[in-house]
Amino acid sequence: MTHATHEVTNQVPPLEGHDVSADPALLEALHRGGAGWAEPELRELGALAGSPHVQALGRQANAHPPVLHTHDRYGHRVDEVEFHPAWHELMTTAVAHGLHASPWRDDRPGAHVARAAKFLVWSQAEAGHGCPISMTYAAVPALRTTPALAERFEPLLASREYDFGLRAPEGKRGLIAGMSMTEKQGGSDVRANTTRAVPAGDHHVITGHKWFTSAPMSDLFLTLAQAPGGLSCFLLPRVLPDGTRNALFFQRLKDKLGNRSNASAEVEYDGAVGWLVGEEGRGVRTIIEMVNSTRLDCVLGSASGMRLGVTQAAHHAAHRRAFGSYLVDQPAMRNVLADLAVESEAATAVALWLAGNRSRLGLAVTKYWVCKRGPAHAAEALECLGGNGYVEDSGMPRLFRESPLMSIWEGSGNVAALDALRAMAREPEAVAEFLAELDAARGADRRLDAAVDAIRDELADPADLEVRARRLVERMALALQGSLLVRYGNPAVADAFCASRLSGDWGVAFGTLPRGVDFAAIVERGSPKL
Repeated sequence: MTHATHEVTNQVPPLEGHDVSADPALLEALHRGGAGWAEPELRELGALAGSPHVQALGRQANAHPPVLHTHDRYGHRVDEVEFHPAWHELMTTAVAHGLHASPWRDDRPGAHVARAAKFLVWSQAEAGHGCPISMTYAAVPALRTTPALAERFEPLLASREYDFGLRAPEGKRGLIAGMSMTEKQGGSDVRANTTRAVPAGDHHVITGHKWFTSAPMSDLFLTLAQAPGGLSCFLLPRVLPDGTRNALFFQRLKDKLGNRSNASAEVEYDGAVGWLVGEEGRGVRTIIEMVNSTRLDCVLGSASGMRLGVTQAAHHAAHRRAFGSYLVDQPAMRNVLADLAVESEAATAVALWLAGNRSRLGLAVTKYWVCKRGPAHAAEALECLGGNGYVEDSGMPRLFRESPLMSIWEGSGNVAALDALRAMAREPEAVAEFLAELDAARGADRRLDAAVDAIRDELADPADLEVRARRLVERMALALQGSLLVRYGNPAVADAFCASRLSGDWGVAFGTLPRGVDFAAIVERGSPKL
């Protein structure tokens, strides 16, 4: 029924029924990384991600957050977390497409690049369930430090079957892994952990408290505890091989800023069984194998959010009229959209490069910068929708709330910047390799050349490096993005990036690209393909 007082006009249709993977920057990077063979499956996943059904799943999974049940009706301790069916459907699709761990069992060239592209696309449907998917992916290289454990569990971790439920891990069709390192007194300083591990034959007995345990209904967890030989890494099953529950007790679920779909819990280990992973006393070295992979997924998550923000903003601007014309045709808005698109393409290019390159220094500087850009990008994209973007139904508040996570997870700004300094100090060859990557574009753009020369000058000055850490790392990240775009990217995007990010012809806010930029070409690349 319509009413004379209420006629709906000039509203934007929902962005549904499109191929999320139809992203020029993503497809170009996929082929560049030797993973062109994965494009058909990526397209299939992209069509699913853009479908009305899957977008509804994302909304439902966040509208109905997980619920912790500590006890059953009779008073028995059960420590189970109940998820909405939408969560399980999203997880089923992610696992079926190998986003969790299948690249470790796939020897085709570009397998990790293919997985990164799929992760970036599918995360645009719903970001929260990407957490256990990412941790499962990251658990495999850590387990490989202990071949006996890898032999037992890697095939199940890489299985493309999502088998939810609390059962003995080796009796399931597929496994999901989690991570539980943070303690309330230490945060990022894991060496301050007080959780204890006492040897008991073929396992250790673990007692202590963990402040953050993401995806607490996972089948296996990697955790850190103080063993007699020092801080060590352990694998804890949620259910023991004999079918009894391990002594992991959830105290509460965290009420987080970001997504509502994924659970994060405080957990008590009260004599839990754990198997040593790696060498005793070298827990940080062992767990860093996992951390490096989850840091990659932080970059992918930020790139995914940026692409989602750009497409939503461009779609809105193409359908919304104001002051006599469509928003997309107004110069100020075109500048904003182009600036958002440039940031998105730069993030996508470097994220997929990292997936194939595995540069520790490149990862540290990129984790710092790309993830730091996420919240500002999400805020500007939301603002493009005006008041409509501030309303929960638009999906933009969910994007905005999620955006700070990637910069905090696996080391916030200072941790990432200082990790880059440590990598440079411990591995001088990594600096040479990084600079060689920048120099591969030497002579193609004078602005990039000048930026790289300035970085060399900063690296040559050892004074007050920690004070200058953020500035140096930011410049290194921008130069890496610039080098990739100049060599491989769209010329209009590369020119806009170098003019703004590298030569200083750019304001503080998005939408301050200089004159002469090919706004039309850049906005077209950033727009969804319906």
